[in-house]
Amino acid sequence: MISHAGVHRKGRFSLFDLLRSIRGRPDFHKVGALAIFVGVVRGEAPSGETVKKLRLEAYEEKASEVLENICDQLQKRPGVIDVEIHHLLGEFDVGEDLVYVLVAGSHRHDVFPALEEAVERYKKEALIFKKEYVTDKEGVTKSYWISEREFVS
Repeated sequence: MISHAGVHRKGRFSLFDLLRSIRGRPDFHKVGALAIFVGVVRGEAPSGETVKKLRLEAYEEKASEVLENICDQLQKRPGVIDVEIHHLLGEFDVGEDLVYVLVAGSHRHDVFPALEEAVERYKKEALIFKKEYVTDKEGVTKSYWISEREFVS
């Protein structure tokens, strides 16, 4: 059985796996709403540069632990039945999936706030590192870790 959160090498976990996991829960009969966030590689950086690909790495054990903790905390909310966060690692082209976040709840109004919090928290708390390969307006290709760009700006 797949844990309800963690990091996975690209190709070893899919949206189909996520849906199969949630639907296989013994208490799935309590679910009235599923909200899913799929993060994908965007082809344009905020600076206007063209993104060619991303590389994601993680301190895997700690990142999985943090994702599990976020899920465990959000699952305690009334009306929330399950929360799953699965982040992929490796090299990704534009348009490819990077992360799946799912919240299952009794009603639709239970799932949306938890989904938004889960997304915001994993982005801030999980030790997942992103390297962006871009081409600027002059056609020069370069790469940088996202945190490097944040400190330079």
